[in-house]
Amino acid sequence: MKKATKKTFLFLFVLLVAISCTQQAAKRDCSNYEEAILPVTVTTNWGEVKSGLQATMGDINSVYLQHEVPNVTPTNNWSGSAWKGERTSAQIVLWSKDSVQNVELKVSDFRGDNNATIAASNIQTRFVRYVITDEFAGGCGYRKPEDFAESLSPDVLDNIDCMHIKAETVRPVWVTIDVPSDAVAGTYEATIDVVANGKKKESFKLSLNVVDETLPHYTEWAFHLDLWQNPYAVARTEGVEPWSEAHWEALKAPMQMLANAGQKVITATLNKRPWNGQTEDPFDTMIEWKKQTDGTWEYDYTVFDNWVEFMMGLGITKQINCYSMVPWGNIFFYFDEETNEEVKITAAPGTKEYEALWKPFLTDFIEHLKAKGWENKTLIAMDERSPEEMKAMLKLLNETAPSLGVSLADNHKSYKLYPDQLVDLCVAHGATVDAEDRAYRAEKNYVTTWYVCCADVFPNNFTFSPPAEGAFIGWYTMAADFDGFLRWAYNSWVKEPLIDSRFRTWPAGDTYIIYPQGRSSIRFERLMEGIQDFEKIRIMKAKLEQNNSPEAKEKLNELNAMLEQFNVLEKPDNLEGMLAKGKEFLNNPKYLNN
Repeated sequence: MKKATKKTFLFLFVLLVAISCTQQAAKRDCSNYEEAILPVTVTTNWGEVKSGLQATMGDINSVYLQHEVPNVTPTNNWSGSAWKGERTSAQIVLWSKDSVQNVELKVSDFRGDNNATIAASNIQTRFVRYVITDEFAGGCGYRKPEDFAESLSPDVLDNIDCMHIKAETVRPVWVTIDVPSDAVAGTYEATIDVVANGKKKESFKLSLNVVDETLPHYTEWAFHLDLWQNPYAVARTEGVEPWSEAHWEALKAPMQMLANAGQKVITATLNKRPWNGQTEDPFDTMIEWKKQTDGTWEYDYTVFDNWVEFMMGLGITKQINCYSMVPWGNIFFYFDEETNEEVKITAAPGTKEYEALWKPFLTDFIEHLKAKGWENKTLIAMDERSPEEMKAMLKLLNETAPSLGVSLADNHKSYKLYPDQLVDLCVAHGATVDAEDRAYRAEKNYVTTWYVCCADVFPNNFTFSPPAEGAFIGWYTMAADFDGFLRWAYNSWVKEPLIDSRFRTWPAGDTYIIYPQGRSSIRFERLMEGIQDFEKIRIMKAKLEQNNSPEAKEKLNELNAMLEQFNVLEKPDNLEGMLAKGKEFLNNPKYLNN
């Protein structure tokens, strides 16, 4: 009897522990921050929606509003094509009229013919989060929030395993597939199960055609991507001291994401506030300037060196752009040892004060760069400076450090005045580089890119921009014969970047394209998609140009004719259709097998 009582007690104890563990699992917190809430006018009759979690494959070109039932024909199937080494994306849409707890997605391996496998670790599912956005409404200029229409935009790709879905809301899920470069060509199938509270609610079938072509590693991409980094914004959002160990750790995820997109340029600062503090987190100097009591100068390159070495360690090794010998306002800072204070001076290019400041620095800087082995990849960079300022600055640079090239975001056609000094030229969207100048720059292996800013309604990557515009950027770059693309802000975050993407002077999202703690965005993923397409076109064209057969020439003519459709400055009515047809072209064996 005693033995039976002990067994009964043990059984009940194990049962209670099991129940307790199950309850704890069911109550686990699946949300890491609260999204913005806006008053919305709901046109959907949620009462007509069936009970329980609803799900379908969506479209990566579609924007799914948070409070409107998706106007889609439900399907549980997705099919796509990709080269080896390419990243491709899909979108699942979830919605419910009731609250649903602990929603997660479970992926299987991709399995193909002859036991070929792509591991499930190459498939990533990320819940899409909503941020407050506004509207273009003229673009640049000071903005009062109440003067612009506000709405919620799905953009943040959150790195969490599960979410609770609130009643009468929509929750997109972004699916990323990274095809290994050593994958076997062929057709693969995988499943994604949607699970809520431990029970499978829906299952999706993915069919992936792996094309027998290989996209090179991102470090070998030719596309010249220049998204300006702001490490000080990372320090502020993480609440850490700039350049502390915690800061370096926090920088790893966002900067590795940038490297993975094929970034070529390291953004560095020579002096404080090169853009006159226009962002939420002003750029500080990465080089400490000290004027000693005897009038000589001392420069501390510690932060500069650590930053460059850190970024190069992630794979961004081509170029170091140093801002700026011509900052906005021509304001400079240094520490005066005699007064023990920071000095702020205004010194315009061409003045004695300017020469006295920059000659000793450039002499010392060039020697430091030589010692580090960085002289041939370091450029003095400027942003939309006048020809008069450029002329005076370049005169001093040629006299003092002639081996340093110049990078310029140019809206004055200054490249015509200094053809051999602007080795990195970026023109505003809509501006042209004359054919003979473009040919000369290509012959000299100079970089020629283009940029968009707050003034451009199309194409752009504001948080309200149609998603396809990000991919279009890569196609336009190739069609218009540019080497790459520049955007002034990779991560100059606003006060609450995960909640509200609006800024006081520009359209929402203008200041950043990714989110804190290594969170990507739909905008960033689509931009990278377009860069990959650029690389695929480049590889295809090179192969066809090397083949002198009539068949190859015909295929090349077809490729160029298709590509020319993307050489437009205004948004085409059928942009999404153009991209779809273009991608079919790049994955078509007819054009790949020469």
